[in-house]
Amino acid sequence: MAKGPFYSVPYRRRREGKTNYGLRKKLISSGLPRAVVRKTLNHIIVQVVRPAVNGDEVITSAHSSELRKKYGWVGNLDNLPASYLTGLLCGYRSTAKGVNKAILDAGLRTPSKGSRIFATLKGLLDAGVEVPHNEEILPDEARITGQHIADYAARLSSDSDLYARRFSGYLSRELHPQKFADYFSSVKEKIIADFKE
Repeated sequence: MAKGPFYSVPYRRRREGKTNYGLRKKLISSGLPRAVVRKTLNHIIVQVVRPAVNGDEVITSAHSSELRKKYGWVGNLDNLPASYLTGLLCGYRSTAKGVNKAILDAGLRTPSKGSRIFATLKGLLDAGVEVPHNEEILPDEARITGQHIADYAARLSSDSDLYARRFSGYLSRELHPQKFADYFSSVKEKIIADFKE
């Protein structure tokens, strides 16, 4: 570790690699609430956060596990369709609380084009929250709806052993992967109907 009379120790969260204070300063100086998207091993977490002197204040949030508990989602909770639905859920909650503009906070991860972070962003946008972005980074509509999963399942359906191995999680939850896009649409309609009421 560096020593000397003019050396200053970085903040603890900077030393631990948890916060990039330069990026945080830019996000806060925008004056907009931050749409914070975080991925864990099995879940997606979305929060709309307003900075405050005593700490960040969470305005609204959504967790991908809510899709299963409240809307009956039986697919994976960390894939592109689940990311989109979690963003949609948080977006509707945000607009209900009067938050119509936000700025995306992807954290320390380097986002890549069409990733789950941008699927979540697409959900926020479709719910009516304005977030500055480039249209090229958003994933294709077919990937958001899970059509790529249905197409892959259709290709593997001729080999029953491989099909059963690849989609054992879906089949154990009684979700037929060939109908994934239709299932996604039904859950999306439930979320939209929940907020239209």
